[in-house]
Amino acid sequence: MTRAGWGAGARPTRSDRKVSAMSLTTHAPRPTVAAARPATARRARPAARRAGVPYAFLAPGLLLFTLFLAAPIGYAGYLSLRKVKVSGLGLGAKSRSEVWAGLSNYTRSLTDGEFLPSVYRILGYGLIVVPTMLGLALLMALLLDANRTRPAISGFARIAIFLPYAVPAVVASLLWGFLYLPRVSPITDALQAAGIAAPELLSSSWVLWAVANVAIWGGTGFNMIVIYTALRAVPTSLYESARIDGASELAIAWRIKIPIVMPSLVMTFVFSLIATLQVFAEPMTLKPLSNTISFTWTPLMKVYRDAFVRNDIYSAAATSVVIALATFVLSFGFLKLVGRRAFNQED
Repeated sequence: MTRAGWGAGARPTRSDRKVSAMSLTTHAPRPTVAAARPATARRARPAARRAGVPYAFLAPGLLLFTLFLAAPIGYAGYLSLRKVKVSGLGLGAKSRSEVWAGLSNYTRSLTDGEFLPSVYRILGYGLIVVPTMLGLALLMALLLDANRTRPAISGFARIAIFLPYAVPAVVASLLWGFLYLPRVSPITDALQAAGIAAPELLSSSWVLWAVANVAIWGGTGFNMIVIYTALRAVPTSLYESARIDGASELAIAWRIKIPIVMPSLVMTFVFSLIATLQVFAEPMTLKPLSNTISFTWTPLMKVYRDAFVRNDIYSAAATSVVIALATFVLSFGFLKLVGRRAFNQED
C-alpha cells in the first residue's frame, strides 16, 4: 500500500516500510564518493608535481647541451653541405650566393694533400701521449695509495701532481716553448755545462716529442686523481686480507688494485683519445717559435686555416664533421670492444 492510499488513522504495514526504505536507499546521493573525489585530486596534483621535478633539474643541462653542442654540430653539418657560388665578376651584393654542394666539400677535404699527413702526425702523437700519460698516472696513483706512504706526503704529492692540470694549455705551451728555445733555455745551459750536446727540441726531428711532452705534463695529474679516487673507494679490509695471506705490495697492486680500477682506466683512455684527436692549443702556441709547425700540423689546425685564413667555412665545416665522426667511432668502438670486460657486464 502506498503513502497516498493510507487513511487518516491507518498506519503503514511492514511491507510498506520496506518498500519506502528501498526507494530512499536507491535514489539517495552518496556523499562519501563525492567527498572522496576532491581528496583524490588533491593527492594526484602533488604526485604530478613530483614527477616533473627530475625534468626541471635536467632542463638547464639539456638547454646548455642544445645551445653549445647539438646546435653547433647541426649547423656545421648544414654548412658542410653548402658552398658559395660567384656569378659575374663577383662584384655587387648579389654576386655571391650560397647553394647546395652535396658531398663536394667532404671530397675536397679528404683528398687534400695536407689532410692525411696531419692525420698520421696526430696518430703518432697519440701513440706517444696516451700510453705515457696513463702509465704515469697509474704509477703515481698506486704509489700514493701504497701502505707505506704517509698521509702528509700523499696530500702534498697529490696537489703537486694535479697542479699542472690547472694551468691553461696556452700558458703551459708558452712556458715549455721558452724552455725549448736554445738561447734562453736553462735546460740547454745545464746540458752544455755537463758536456752534453743539447738537441734542438723544436726541430723537425724533435717537435712531435716536444708537443707531446706539454700534453703529458698537463694531463697526467687529472688522470692520476681519477684513478686514485677509485683506489680510495676500495675497502681496506680487502688489502689487509691479502697481506695476511702473505701478498706483497707489488702483488696486491697487480692482482687486486689494477683490476679494480680498470673502469677508471677505460674512462681516462677515452678522454685521452678524444683530447688527442682534438689537439690544437699546444702546436698552435708553439708555431711562432718553430718553422717546423705548419698551419696544417693537426686536423684542427687545418680547420682553423680554412675557416679564418682562407675564409672557407664550408670546407672547414666538412673537416670538423669528419673529425667529430672519427672521434665518435673510435670512442664508442673502444668502449664496445673492452667495455664488457672492464665494467663486468654480462649479456
